[in-house]
Amino acid sequence: MMPAWAILAIAAVWYVGFYFTYGKFLERRVTQASDKNLTPAHTKFDGIDYVPANKAILYGHHVGAIAGTGPIVGPTMAMAWGWLPALLWILIANAIIGAVHDYLALMRR
Repeated sequence: MMPAWAILAIAAVWYVGFYFTYGKFLERRVTQASDKNLTPAHTKFDGIDYVPANKAILYGHHVGAIAGTGPIVGPTMAMAWGWLPALLWILIANAIIGAVHDYLALMRR
């Protein structure tokens, strides 16, 4: 069995690698991110539905939305098929699906 520190090291390299490669690709090619682009909270401000959020509150909602099925799917897979499929699910799905979804949900083109 692989020691925990090795799994953590592999995961760290995996996430850093995806951040600097796939993340930069999304930023430059897909969203064309720019500080000049205003969010709908600023362009459609109406004081009711479109209001700029406090960063701390926005972060709390974001973290709450991420926690969805992850704590359910991972342990269930581990019980049924062992720790490797669960670990692969977490690493691959989180980097390719979860992070991309979260980034694109917060961006506006």
